[in-house]
Amino acid sequence: MRDLGIRCATLSDIDSVLRFWRTAAEGTSISDDQDGVARLIDRDPEALLLAEREGTLVGTVIAGFDGWRCSAYRLAVHPDHRRQGIATALLDAADQRFAELGGRRVDAMVLERNERAHHVWQAAGYHRENHWRRWVKPL
Repeated sequence: MRDLGIRCATLSDIDSVLRFWRTAAEGTSISDDQDGVARLIDRDPEALLLAEREGTLVGTVIAGFDGWRCSAYRLAVHPDHRRQGIATALLDAADQRFAELGGRRVDAMVLERNERAHHVWQAAGYHRENHWRRWVKPL
């Protein structure tokens, strides 16, 4: 893992992140566009973490903190680079960020149908809470 670097995304990364998510991420988000990612980076420049190997984007996670709750979104690893510890490294970096910000618990958004991801999150110490359901309202 010495050749893996993790850094915060900048506005110049938006196009490559959006292309990457089309290849590596499961599902889509209403915010998967230039404006959505730019708004995230402008509001919280340290939230979108990128994993790179030799200058190539191989993984992402959004590690958001609103002062109350830590939230992890868009954990994605390129299919050619899975099972190499990249997701673990990204989640460790997110945990470090959350701890530095005073976070107490992390909520992760994980698609029900993405069973491969369930194993990744469980291995990282997360557990499913069946008594919660996500409610959404597009604006």
